Amino acid sequence: MNLRKSLYFVSLLLTLVLFVPHPGWSQLFPYYGVPSKPGAQGPVIIHAFAVDKGYYGYIWKIYLEAEDPDGQMLAILSTVDEVGYGHYPTDWIYLKSQYQKHFRGYIQWNTFSSNASYMDEWTQITLTVSVIDKAGKISNQVVFPFTFEITPEQYAYKIPPPFDGGSLPMLGHIMIDLYNPGSQYGNHGRFH
Repeated sequence: MNLRKSLYFVSLLLTLVLFVPHPGWSQLFPYYGVPSKPGAQGPVIIHAFAVDKGYYGYIWKIYLEAEDPDGQMLAILSTVDEVGYGHYPTDWIYLKSQYQKHFRGYIQWNTFSSNASYMDEWTQITLTVSVIDKAGKISNQVVFPFTFEITPEQYAYKIPPPFDGGSLPMLGHIMIDLYNPGSQYGNHGRFH
């Protein structure tokens, strides 16, 4: 093996070791590796709501209520799976200190993407949301299916309890750019 291939191989191994999540991360990052208290339960999502359809570029609000008796909630984790494309990297929304024990609010995702000029109508995605605490405990997952379609009543929906009682705080933005696998530029900007 020549020197260039050897350097490439070593670089690839280092990249995998340093950037692929694994259980040892809690030892590398002190804010993530706070030891749990004996009998600690971890976070739980107790209520959730989101609409299941909208046009491409729709500002999608995902309503959540979660709690952690230990007050150690760190972040909201969001992952997306798209039919015809696959799985996107996890998005993290870090929680402010006042939301680490309990929160009721919404996260927002502008579904317009810089990577796709449009999404085909009837494109289906699935958003999975959970909460992680400082000790690395992950809550239950909540799954939201969503279909891109043009409907006359885009914003005409009734927010159910407990989210219908006044203004709720926005907890953060989901920063995931979608790809349209059917478009000329759908595969990360490369031509098919």
